[in-house]
Amino acid sequence: MSGNIQLLSDTLERARSENRAALIAYLPAGFPTVDGGIDAVKAVVAGGADVVEVGLPHSDPVLDGPVIQTADDIALRGGVKIADVMRTVREAHEATGAPVLVMTYWNPIDRYGVERFTAELAEAGGAGCILPDLPVQESALWREHAEKHGLATVFVVAPSSKDERLATITAAGSGFVYAASLMGVTGTRESVGAQAQDLVRRTRATTALPVCVGLGVSNAVQAKEVAAFADGVIVGSAFVQRMLDAPDAAAGLEAVRALAGELARGVRRGGDGAGAA
Repeated sequence: MSGNIQLLSDTLERARSENRAALIAYLPAGFPTVDGGIDAVKAVVAGGADVVEVGLPHSDPVLDGPVIQTADDIALRGGVKIADVMRTVREAHEATGAPVLVMTYWNPIDRYGVERFTAELAEAGGAGCILPDLPVQESALWREHAEKHGLATVFVVAPSSKDERLATITAAGSGFVYAASLMGVTGTRESVGAQAQDLVRRTRATTALPVCVGLGVSNAVQAKEVAAFADGVIVGSAFVQRMLDAPDAAAGLEAVRALAGELARGVRRGGDGAGAA
């Protein structure tokens, strides 16, 4: 069975044709429970997210800040397994029709087996993977299997990436390019900053792939700012924080659905960005 890289590409193209950025939401699998995580993905899509990244909880994160680490710890203590991540992808995609990617560090895939992981992700209806710590020069095996199974390989670029390095990374990637807005870990910030706009400009000079910006976006005003120059706006910690702050599961689902709605209005260029949280 082939994965859904084409659905991902079509979804990003549809947003572009509507003169807006795509809203990409991140949520960890298994948080607060496996079923609760699936419900949360459904809620953000119902609120207006175009694409969802499902995080594979990992005990040794590199990119994740304290909010997502807290959620990952809850998921890991709850016993989440890769099978639960695949189930989350399958049920979320079947329920929403949205493209669903997995964001994961390399070690869990390496231990699980590249062929097994890519085959199961494609069978679950996944659209691809975001691999923040897999060096491009060591990615040939992954890319071979991902391409065979119709999965996108999304690499992360940073403000520190030189132009030559950007060209190497974007040539190897597919689906879209994840542009980290700043040097640091995930988490909400007061502002996204000019670094992100410069990185998008330099990245676009090397590729026709959509360039989507993550790290630091937490409200509709910031989403509108980023949507003015990026093809997609990626939001993770703000969704997780809403669930952590909620008094119960039902309130958490309503909170992330509402935030997705606010952000979805923000990414529509020319909108007023009202309802920022």
